[in-house]
Amino acid sequence: MKIATWNVNGIRARQGQLLDWLATEQPDIVCLQEIKASLDQLPFELRDLEGYWTGWHGEKGYSGVGLLVKKALVPTAPVYTHPAFDFEQRVISAELDFGMGPVVTSSFYVPNGGKDYAAKIRFLADMDAWAAEHQAANRRLLFAGDLNVALTELDIHPKERKLNQVGTRDDERALIARLLSRGLVDVGRTLHPTDDALFTWWAPWRNLKQRNIGWRIDYIVASAEVAGSAATCVVQREFGTSDHGPVVATFG
Repeated sequence: MKIATWNVNGIRARQGQLLDWLATEQPDIVCLQEIKASLDQLPFELRDLEGYWTGWHGEKGYSGVGLLVKKALVPTAPVYTHPAFDFEQRVISAELDFGMGPVVTSSFYVPNGGKDYAAKIRFLADMDAWAAEHQAANRRLLFAGDLNVALTELDIHPKERKLNQVGTRDDERALIARLLSRGLVDVGRTLHPTDDALFTWWAPWRNLKQRNIGWRIDYIVASAEVAGSAATCVVQREFGTSDHGPVVATFG
C-alpha cells in the first residue's frame, strides 16, 4: 500500500502535475492540502478522477483539503466527514477498511499561525484531543498533511533557524509531541531518525528548494499497528512547482 500527502498550493495551478503524478506514482491513498478551490471550481477531471473515490473540502481561494482513495483498495465509496473543530476547510476524514479492519484516515492542514497564533494552538490542542478520543476507543488512525510545525531542530535547516519563530516554538512542538504520544508514529522520522536533510517545504525565494534549505512540516502519521509495516518514506523535492514536495510512504 502506498500513502502520499502533498500540499499543492492551489490545485487548479497544479492540476496537470497532480494528474501526471497520480498516473506515475499510483498511490492508494492521497491527502492533499491548500487546494484553494470550492467543489464548483474544480475541473471535471478532478471531480470524477478515474480509479479514485474523491473527497473535496474547500472554499474559494484559500485553504481546503482533499482525500483520494483508490477504488481498487476500497470498493465502496467512503463516507467523508469533518471533526467539530474543523474550520476553514482544514480536515477531511473517512473510515476505511483496507484489510486490517477500520482505520480512520484523514488529511490535515494545520493553520500556519503567523496571523492568528492562538487559533493554531487551539487547533493543535483539539487535534490532540481528537487523537486521544480515538485512542481511548481503540480506533486506529492514519493521517497525513501539512502540520506547519517543525518538530525538532533536526527538522529545520540551520540557515532557517530563528529564535521563537512560528512553526518552531516550544508550545506548538509540545502539542505535536503530545499528539504523537497517543500511540502514533511519525513515519518519516521513524524511518530516517538522523536525516538532517529530510525537508518538505522551502520558502519560494533564493533557490532554497533547489538547495534543499527547508523545513519538515509535512507528515505521514499512523497508529503503531498500521505504521509497523512501513517500509519507505521519501520526499519528492524535485517534483512539481508547489513550495511543498510530495511525501510518499509504502507499507507492507
